[in-house]
This record gives sequence, C-alpha cells and structure tokens, in this order.
Amino acid sequence: MSRRLQLGLSLLFAVALAGCGSQVAVRDPTIPDPLIAKLPMSVGARYPEAFDHFVHEERVIGKEKWLIDLGQSNKILFDKLFSSMFTDFHVLGAGEDPQNYNFDAVIEPSIDAFEFSVPEQSQTDAFAVWIRYRIRIFDKQGAQVANWPISAYGKSQTTFFSGDEALRRAAVLAMRDAAALIIMQMDKSTGISSLAKLNSATAPADKPAVQATVVEDPNDESD
Repeated sequence: MSRRLQLGLSLLFAVALAGCGSQVAVRDPTIPDPLIAKLPMSVGARYPEAFDHFVHEERVIGKEKWLIDLGQSNKILFDKLFSSMFTDFHVLGAGEDPQNYNFDAVIEPSIDAFEFSVPEQSQTDAFAVWIRYRIRIFDKQGAQVANWPISAYGKSQTTFFSGDEALRRAAVLAMRDAAALIIMQMDKSTGISSLAKLNSATAPADKPAVQATVVEDPNDESD
C-alpha cells in the first residue's frame, strides 16, 4: 500500500472517529443576580486565554469521545459575579497594565481541572461534572496575597434531558456552584476586603486647603 493511500485512510479514519463523538457547548451559564452588598473596592480582573476559551476533550471508557466547549461562559459568569460583588470593577484587556489603574486588588481566576462522568461509568442515570477553579489575588503593587482553590460540582439526570443536554446542564450547575461558593466565602478565604482598608490607611493625607485672607487697605475710602 502506498504511503499516500495510507495517509488518506488514516485521515478518513480520524474523521470517522470525530463524527462518532459528542460535542457539548456552554455559551451562557445564566446565574441569577446575586442579592449581596457590594464591597467598596476598585477591582480589576485578568483572564488567562485558557480560561477565556476553555475546551475539554476526553474519550470515555476507551470508546466515545466527548468534547466540552465552555467557550467564554467562564468570563461571562465571573464578569457578572464580580460586578455584583464590588462597587468598581474593570476587566483588563490583553497587554493592559493594572498599574495604570488605581485598583485595590487584581483577581486572576483559572481552571486547575475539569472532570466528568457519564451514566456508563457511574452506573446511574446521571451525568456529573467537577470543576476545580483557582483564584489568585494581587495587591496594587502586583504582589500575590491569596491563592484560593475552589471545587465545584454539578449533576443532571438523563431522565429529564438527553445525554448532550444533561452534560451541558451538569457543567452549568457546577459553574453556579462555584459562583455560590465565591459569594459566600471569598472574602473570608482571601481577605480581599482588607486590601481596600490597607490602601485607605496608607493613602497620603489631603493637603490642608489654603484659605485666602482679605486685608483691608487703609487708603481704601470706598464704602
């Protein structure tokens, strides 16, 4: 068999395998508006490329291949979350220097691990998703002050949804679980609010206002 023919057959085989796989896309996790009091802080967020366009690919039990594309759903989720948590929030673009802003803190979230199970593995009628996020927090000088791992979980039954939709929903539920944990525990686990107090305490005191004094001219005979 010629090398060209072998290459052609290999490509056809790869395409056939890809066609047998399942692709699940999550475009918007749609979390409710958090009903929380905002922390009086100016905060910037920096999203790594792998976080902003996250894709996980895995062959389950050596058979079916799954591709889960979270796209920009993480960015959408964290944008909404941080906008609800801080009085001033700004997303840093690629190449933007946080030193150009008067931030109290800069947050950089990332994904350490993404795992899922299908009914064939768990011997149940459910899909499950585990996401391990990591939140790093930096002060206004750029020094890292917190490194917080967050484990989130979501589960969805196939009795209510098809396989692809059940896995998509499990991923969304895991992202919502992470959002709830961040809302409830972030300040306690990272002490981020103390950065605003520290910056306020070390800010230079305002200069006293200069008061003008009117001196009467003894030669002024006007009324």
